[in-house]
Amino acid sequence: MSDHATAALSSLLSRADAVIVDLDGTMVDTMGDFNEALNRMLAELALPAIGAQHIEHMVGKGSEHLLRSVLRHVLALDGSAQSAMKIEELYPAAWASYQRHYLAINGQFAGVYGGVEAGLQALRARGLRLACLTNKPTDFAQPLLESKGLAGYFEHVFGGDAFERKKPDPLPLLKTCEALGTAPARTLMVGDSSNDAQAARAAGCPVVLVTYGYNHGQPVRAVDADGFVDSLAQLA
Repeated sequence: MSDHATAALSSLLSRADAVIVDLDGTMVDTMGDFNEALNRMLAELALPAIGAQHIEHMVGKGSEHLLRSVLRHVLALDGSAQSAMKIEELYPAAWASYQRHYLAINGQFAGVYGGVEAGLQALRARGLRLACLTNKPTDFAQPLLESKGLAGYFEHVFGGDAFERKKPDPLPLLKTCEALGTAPARTLMVGDSSNDAQAARAAGCPVVLVTYGYNHGQPVRAVDADGFVDSLAQLA
């Protein structure tokens, strides 16, 4: 980072009482898990496989959106009618299969990004309170954090099913701030996508994005954010 970017990040952290951290694409590279679970699901439904390069554009908006996007994609490959009715007919079986397969492999094909633990340790050393907020279902998120040795850094872990709405809606951030007992303006959001940035802006939270995440396959530096880091270690 440039000296200017480093100073700006230091200023953001000096004004923060807490940090909310995203999971997929920010702390853990879970693309391998998505690829494995989704293709096991598709095989079970006798549908064509999907490549990781396509999945990357679909993750980040919750499992429901992911499954419908995958079904829409593979039905097109299969030459089937892509009607909303066809997708909804398949959805219950797809959801049950995906849930079963993802829980069976959760974390086995995923890895923690370099610098994540150093960054979390640095934030804790500053006396900042930490929460993890993800659109991933809580039943997937909590075991993943535990298996990767990250759960102990967080006072709270909220998944996409914890509140009535998901990011990019501001509600999950506002509810997480309530749980932490901090004002949004003094609660930094750290994520990897426009979902995180839009939710933070609407909630009144400052936001920093990592440059290595998913962001629906789009360039992350084009997103409106207060700063960018190439590693969470730069939060030190």
